[in-house]
Amino acid sequence: MMNQVDEFNRARVRIAGDIRTVIADGEDLLKAAADVSGEGFAAAREKFAEKLGSARASLADASRAAVGKARETSAAADAYVHGSPWTAVGIAAAAGILIGFLAARR
Repeated sequence: MMNQVDEFNRARVRIAGDIRTVIADGEDLLKAAADVSGEGFAAAREKFAEKLGSARASLADASRAAVGKARETSAAADAYVHGSPWTAVGIAAAAGILIGFLAARR
């Protein structure tokens, strides 16, 4: 489980870096568009499109990992509840009582 969390955190850091790069490249693209030099604009646009594609791919990879982990966790919880339903009911009741108690104190 910790391996999955570490993988998700690495993907999150990678995506944040890619987003920063996309923003910086977008600023370069805007500067190039202001100068309207054909060659510089085309190079900046190509670089921006490449970084945007990379950011999209990283986001898709991170999403796949998060969805996979959520499904795995859901399956484990489902198996636990089916294996010991009264324990799950007791835990849910205790949590409900605790939340009710804390809410009533406000």
